[in-house]
Amino acid sequence: MRFILQENKEEFEFKSDKKNFDIRFNRIAFIFFIFFLISIIYCIHLTHLGSRDLNSNISKNYGSFNKIQRANILDRNNHFLAKTVNSIDIGINPVDAIDKKKLLLNLKYIFPNKDFELINSKLSKDKFFWFEKKISDENYEKIMMLGDKSIKPHENLIRVYPQKNLFSHIIGQIDDDNLGISGLEKSLDVDLKKNDKSIQLTVDKDIQFLIREELIRFNKIFKTKGSASILMDIDNGEILSIISLPDFDPNQRENITDVNYINRATKGVYELGSVFKTFTLAAALNEKIIEPNTEFKNLEKNITCGKNKISEYDKKIPSNLTAEEILIRSGNIGSVRIGQAIGIEKYKKFLNDLDLINSIQFDIEEMGKPIPFNWGKCKLATTSYGHGITTTILQLTSAYSTIANGGFRINPTLIKKEKYVKGERILEENVSSNLVSILRKIVTTKEGTATLANVEGYEVAGKTGTAEKILEGGYSRKKINTFASVFPASNPKYSLVVMLDEPKTNSEYVYNYRDGSGIKYKGTPFNTAGWTSVEVVGQIIEKIGPILATKYAQIN
Repeated sequence: MRFILQENKEEFEFKSDKKNFDIRFNRIAFIFFIFFLISIIYCIHLTHLGSRDLNSNISKNYGSFNKIQRANILDRNNHFLAKTVNSIDIGINPVDAIDKKKLLLNLKYIFPNKDFELINSKLSKDKFFWFEKKISDENYEKIMMLGDKSIKPHENLIRVYPQKNLFSHIIGQIDDDNLGISGLEKSLDVDLKKNDKSIQLTVDKDIQFLIREELIRFNKIFKTKGSASILMDIDNGEILSIISLPDFDPNQRENITDVNYINRATKGVYELGSVFKTFTLAAALNEKIIEPNTEFKNLEKNITCGKNKISEYDKKIPSNLTAEEILIRSGNIGSVRIGQAIGIEKYKKFLNDLDLINSIQFDIEEMGKPIPFNWGKCKLATTSYGHGITTTILQLTSAYSTIANGGFRINPTLIKKEKYVKGERILEENVSSNLVSILRKIVTTKEGTATLANVEGYEVAGKTGTAEKILEGGYSRKKINTFASVFPASNPKYSLVVMLDEPKTNSEYVYNYRDGSGIKYKGTPFNTAGWTSVEVVGQIIEKIGPILATKYAQIN
């Protein structure tokens, strides 16, 4: 009897053990599954936070971002001129806080160096406030892991200008709302926001640097108020360098109100003097009114027009000159006689065709408008030698490019294009070649006014311009000195214009004559373009010439 009861007991105990084992196994498997699922979710979350794809929607607890972008701007060799970097600011809206005390403790742990008395005060006011600007990746992940709805991340766009001052006037700046406020940042604002692809410019960072260094150096030598220069490809209007001094660092985002920081290359409108004599001769040759060797006899030293007296700047200029000699010697009276032979309507049309006396469209909005005037006999006389007529440095550079490229109108550009359409021909080809030949003589002959620019190997041609500056409604003794050059003269490729605003003479500067004589001359004898702007152009071409010559050889 006992034997049977013992068997039943053992059987009962055996079944009970098996059931307990199954229960324990199922519990362990379930717990393992839960932990595995949590681990997967956690890993996915960490991966999401680590990627920081700020342009996609994130969970409701963290808020959502609007897509913010701005395309990079590159030079012609793909160097960054403007680059976009994203950052995040963290704000806190106390109204949405789950537990303010707990939130404060957690924030103290992540940001131990902050002033939490001030933060506690802000939390108690139940008004939104910025907690951390430009938060680091590490702290961003930590603060977002708190999962508090009061934490509001906000994506910011930081615009970085790696070249600092080098392209400040043409690149411009943006404001805190990603809105372009000047330069290409403003004129290309929509395209920069809409496209991910970088925008490539025509400018060359290395050439820009070399030219700017020379301008800065000579600004100190001649104690100028400022200066400007443009280097342009005469065939397609591509601008390889454009500089206006003084400039600024766009990374500082300063509100510059000083008018001396105007973009002198495009916005400044100036009376530029004798550089206009080239256009007077060009118009006459193009209309077949005269030839280069047409002789003008008995030229006076002084003439009057109305109440105005027109004089030669140099009393030693001969009374009998050919048309080309008038330009070489920069004769005022001879230029007036050529202008009178052309007539008002034809001369006015020619200047219009060259886009010199009306406003033009350009890639940036900071463009000056030449001052309008009423044409008449006296105005024709004065404009023929560059007096009483204004334009911008950009328009002057474009006009000299047309003079040298065979007579084709060009559209100056800062934006690199795949194709360029050749403009309308406004000057006959033989007239263009004759003019370049004459401009070359201005640099190579002793009668010329630009011999200091005769850099060996580069065949520089060009025309000087010395103009009295208009201040407070009248002419002053202060100067605007300009040299408009093209090179190489045998096969023109580039135009380079340099303008100095209010230069002074320098008694210590040493000039090295480029005629092979080895003569040096100490001190600036005259405050004219021939002794200031021409010297600057000569020094610039010596620096950039080897770079351009290499590229020029590759193209042809």
